[in-house]
Amino acid sequence: MKITDLLKADGVKVGASASNQMDAIDQLVALQVASGNIADKAQYKEAILKRESEFSTAVGDGIAIPHAKTSAVKKPGLAAMTVPGGVDWKAPDGQNSDLMFMIAAPEGEANTHLEILANLSAMLMHEEFANALRAAKTPAEFLKVIDDAEAERNAEKAAVPAAGGNGPDILAITACPTGIAHTYMAAENLEKKAAEMGLTLKAETQGSAGAKNVLTAEEIANCKGIIIAADKNVDRARFAGKQVYVTNVSAGINEPEKLINIILNNEAPVQEGTVAAGGGAAAETEGIGAQIYKHLMNGVSHMLPFVIGGGILIAIAFLVDMGAAGTGDYGSSTPIAAFFKQIGGVAFDMMLPILAGYIAMSIADRPGLAPGVVGGLMAKSGISLAYLATAPAFDDSICVSGGFLAALAAGFLAGYMTLFIEKACDALPESLEGIKPILLYPLLGILAIGAVMFVLNPIFGMINTAINDFLGGMQGANIVLLGAIVGGMMSIDFGGPFNKASYVFSTGLLASAAGADAATATNAQIVMAACMVGGMVPPIVIALSTTFFKNKWSKADRDAGLVNYIMGLSFISEGAIPFAAADPGHVIPTCVVGSAVAGALSAAFGCTSPAPHGGAWVIAVIGNPLMWLVALVAGSVVGALLLSFWKKPIEE
Repeated sequence: MKITDLLKADGVKVGASASNQMDAIDQLVALQVASGNIADKAQYKEAILKRESEFSTAVGDGIAIPHAKTSAVKKPGLAAMTVPGGVDWKAPDGQNSDLMFMIAAPEGEANTHLEILANLSAMLMHEEFANALRAAKTPAEFLKVIDDAEAERNAEKAAVPAAGGNGPDILAITACPTGIAHTYMAAENLEKKAAEMGLTLKAETQGSAGAKNVLTAEEIANCKGIIIAADKNVDRARFAGKQVYVTNVSAGINEPEKLINIILNNEAPVQEGTVAAGGGAAAETEGIGAQIYKHLMNGVSHMLPFVIGGGILIAIAFLVDMGAAGTGDYGSSTPIAAFFKQIGGVAFDMMLPILAGYIAMSIADRPGLAPGVVGGLMAKSGISLAYLATAPAFDDSICVSGGFLAALAAGFLAGYMTLFIEKACDALPESLEGIKPILLYPLLGILAIGAVMFVLNPIFGMINTAINDFLGGMQGANIVLLGAIVGGMMSIDFGGPFNKASYVFSTGLLASAAGADAATATNAQIVMAACMVGGMVPPIVIALSTTFFKNKWSKADRDAGLVNYIMGLSFISEGAIPFAAADPGHVIPTCVVGSAVAGALSAAFGCTSPAPHGGAWVIAVIGNPLMWLVALVAGSVVGALLLSFWKKPIEE
């Protein structure tokens, strides 16, 4: 598909006259209607104006690209107009806009036409191309300029060799809210300016067609820094330890040299976090285990806000309803308590569908989200073929939730089944390209995961029931041992796979036991309290050692250690990472021992936590809070003493 497949002669007006921006928009909308692209003119214009109210679509140098993605669009298309003298479009450089392209994009996901529009947006960043369009005397001449330039650009792209050496000097990510035009214009200008400066720059575009030109782990590891020119949130976790400069997408279009110099001059802040093996991002050569972990963590990271927010609100409900403790209405016997519990319950109920949805999305990008969420909801409901057999009465009592494990399975299955569906749909005619993401992928994906979960739910339901029965029957030494294990795991890698496994296991038990019997619910909260206290110990171990054993630490370490008191009390295990990285042989084993002691004592004392996060700041909802603090202090002191006596003194 070419640009001129979307732009026809009846959609072009050269040498037009417009009194102001609104007049120009009206004329461009009329051209879209004349081209047969619009089903509802008023709705389309409203969408165009809404986009303009968010941010001017003028990009400077006399160019404006108004655009809208709406159901009012019947088919993707372009309209173009030249206006000698131009009109005020609130451009960032203050110039009037005299060259305008209006984009009409239908609702839906990644379509072939979006790549064509991206190509046009990038071409407009070249002054000679834009001037040739302004000089065109007829629509036919205007279209010929586009065809010739596009053919030349495609030939140049095909001839460009792959980046050699250690990869690009600088990396970038560009993104705008609609992901249609500005995303690609910013990428083009950054790459073009870098080439003029004798540098190599690779830009990942996060547009409506999904992420393209994705940055690799090797490129991230070897680059000087990363520019993020985006008007929406961009996940920066993969850039840990690298310079990252964040700005808006317009800066990428209008100030590329300034942004590049910020990276070259080391003026950008360094992204915090743990640098993963190989540089932080998943490499194409990563193993199956690493891929599975990456997908799992994507689901967990999106799930945690629901778990934490909902869990703490439910905990507040119990706190304000202490008068009903021990009764069947505990937590909802008053309107205020019920208010907190209902809101928290809704958030908590979203845990499994969000987990499954974002695991599937990590695997199959946006098309995987809907099947994953549906699979997670079905996992939660426990619906099965046996349930269907009870029609028309439908006996809900036979539905047993598969819980956390069923949601995990649903997420991975939905993701990989969606990938299979996408590959299978590649064989369909190109004319069906536009309906794949909005009809075929969600329809077939949801149908497939639904059918699978009808079959798998009873299996996971039995497993989930067995786990809850086992947990409900744990008493004495058994629960203490489990507390020691989940607590100790929190200190093996301070936020890494072992830490996350312990936390996910504990929060999963907490969620699964929400509607269980009292013994199971209590034991789940005991495990959660042990997990949380275990995760609080490592930073406090470091803080105590640097405070009371100064001869074992440098002045810089002692100063940095003070903040670990706050990080420990806040349940931020990562506070110990810099110290563990510098001396893993001493720090990690002693912290593991301290965390295991704290977890075991917390469980032995019967301490409970209905809140999945918050550390000492949710002490008001901790069951047996005094002894929980005793467990925290004891584990921290044990770890600090072991570390301090084992570690050799230093000479500054």
